[in-house]
Amino acid sequence: MISPFRGFTAIFYKEMLHMRRDPLAIMFALIVPILQMTILGAAIDTNVRQVKTVVYDEAADQSWDANQAGSSDRRAFLDRLRNSDTFHVYKYVHNDADLTREMVAGRARVGIKFPWDFDHRLQKHETAQVMVMVDGSDSSVAAQSLNVATAVGLEESLQRMLPPGTVTPIEVRPKMMFNPDSRSPNFFLPGLTAVLLLMSTTMLTAFSIVREKERGTLEQLFVTPVRPLGMMMGKLMPYFVFALLELIIILTFMRWIFQVPIHGSVILLVLLSTTYLFVHLSLGLMISTKANSQAEAMQSAMMTMLPSIFLSGYIFPRDNMPLAFYGLSFAIPATYMIDITRGIILRGAGFMELWSDALVLLLMGIGILIIAARRFTKMII
Repeated sequence: MISPFRGFTAIFYKEMLHMRRDPLAIMFALIVPILQMTILGAAIDTNVRQVKTVVYDEAADQSWDANQAGSSDRRAFLDRLRNSDTFHVYKYVHNDADLTREMVAGRARVGIKFPWDFDHRLQKHETAQVMVMVDGSDSSVAAQSLNVATAVGLEESLQRMLPPGTVTPIEVRPKMMFNPDSRSPNFFLPGLTAVLLLMSTTMLTAFSIVREKERGTLEQLFVTPVRPLGMMMGKLMPYFVFALLELIIILTFMRWIFQVPIHGSVILLVLLSTTYLFVHLSLGLMISTKANSQAEAMQSAMMTMLPSIFLSGYIFPRDNMPLAFYGLSFAIPATYMIDITRGIILRGAGFMELWSDALVLLLMGIGILIIAARRFTKMII
């Protein structure tokens, strides 16, 4: 009687040899879970802490020293905000325009404004109001910041011994900026634009040279007078046009299907986004010069996605990350693209607030393209 497991040993031995010949696949299968666990366990902190906060006191003059600023009432309120570990006051401004500019540029997530009669009202046992402006483009940070600020105001009021029947001493007046309705699509979709473009651009170009290798046509290109950089740009530009079309489709769906308002310039958004497309198209080409098969190219491209999703600020705030991962986030192109999309779409930011993000992306793209061209030159030699 023939055993139903006949040939098991031979097939098992064959597959083990096949696995040994493809070490990248084994490494990919083992490293990705460890990478996910490391990022989610060590880098991600869902608690909102040390939110960058800017302060404006109407009663202060232009020579106001932040270390000796304001009355004891103002200082007591700000000290309670600092001690909550939720707010980090990094700057003091002297007018409403500067306060709004810090919020629009994304440098501050919270703005505290003291009216000129704050002390006077407290001395007369009247309600003193303080405005707390919160960047609604990040719903998790906005909600917790408002809750903590309101709780601090209530706690400060309860500590003031006032006669029975008097009004609440301190009233926190919240102002949700950029996303007043706290709609989830307004927060997630601008960031999702960067993730979707990352997937398509890197994948498409990662297969370009690998496809030539598998078909055996790469050797024919070696004998042509095409220069390495010229070939790289020739490979890149068709996918660049395709990625631009995809960007326009994504923005159209986001605006008209999901009703996400675009407060800034659409033309500026497209122009600055081209630098991000350039980076990932170049990255895909660099991967394709190293990979020997489309499966290997896909695995290498997938390795760039996890850090881009978890460390770019798309889902979790970057300010709460450990210092090592926070520094690593500056090397991730999606970090800058998310700043651009949320800045223009939600905050209405302009070129002056976002030019540095576009410049970093442009320099990244140029550097990666040069590396890809040098690798291709070595392939020819």
